Amino acid sequence: MAIDVIVFDCDGVLLDSVDVKTRAFASLFAEHGQEAADFMVAYHLAHGGVSRYAKFAHFYRARLGREITEAESKALDKRFTAACLDALLKAPMIPGAREFLEANPGDRPLYVCSGAPELELAFIFDHMDLTGYFKAIYGSPTPKAENLARIVAECGAPAETVLMVGDSGTDLDAARRVGTRFLGIGEFPAPCDWMPDLTGLAVFLEKAG
Repeated sequence: MAIDVIVFDCDGVLLDSVDVKTRAFASLFAEHGQEAADFMVAYHLAHGGVSRYAKFAHFYRARLGREITEAESKALDKRFTAACLDALLKAPMIPGAREFLEANPGDRPLYVCSGAPELELAFIFDHMDLTGYFKAIYGSPTPKAENLARIVAECGAPAETVLMVGDSGTDLDAARRVGTRFLGIGEFPAPCDWMPDLTGLAVFLEKAG
């Protein structure tokens, strides 16, 4: 069945920005000691696509033994953004990403569905002149699966004709929950389709029908 709509994650799929955020997490939680910082980095890397707010909350529950307050979450978010925003604005795109966006004829709507904060995504995409390529850009605090379901409802296409392109188990889980197809960036276990970057995306779509 042909693919009529494509939904992209952001970090690691469109932007080569995973390392930027990893360094920000390490810096942010170093005040709790190296072991705590290593714990947070490991959790971040194992849960790509999960919002930073959920990661903050997990740290407080697992390491501090209590729930994070809204004020604490907002303060961490502000510090996290300060630690990495400049680098994110300068992050290179994943190989093949801009070429695909520029070559897309427009008859196949493109969306972004990311775990990053929606307002931050809008700022970064505007700065990088990417906003115009996408019908809509969605991020946290809404969970990824909910945003993907929203996209399917908005575009009016059957879920099985929508392709979610992601680099994490969170992306795959969202695709499975909503019923869309999935393409991994980076190696995924069979039977998932995957490729190392986006240079082969156009060929993949042709073969998909």
